[in-house]
Amino acid sequence: MKTNVGSIDKMVRIALAVVFAILYFTGTVTGTLGIVLLVLGAVFLFTALMGSCPLYSIFGISTCPVKKA
Repeated sequence: MKTNVGSIDKMVRIALAVVFAILYFTGTVTGTLGIVLLVLGAVFLFTALMGSCPLYSIFGISTCPVKKA
């Protein structure tokens, strides 16, 4: 799998995952929206840790810095 998630993108994804988890587990957001945010947070965390986002691959996006040869 090709890396296409840069370091700032990773930090934002991890921060959002933490915020979504806090909102869900404190009961601030409940019901269907809470579950959707929790799943979305898990996806953000997984893609940040793996360094690759499938949607970025589909659309040809990369937030990684260009490597100099």
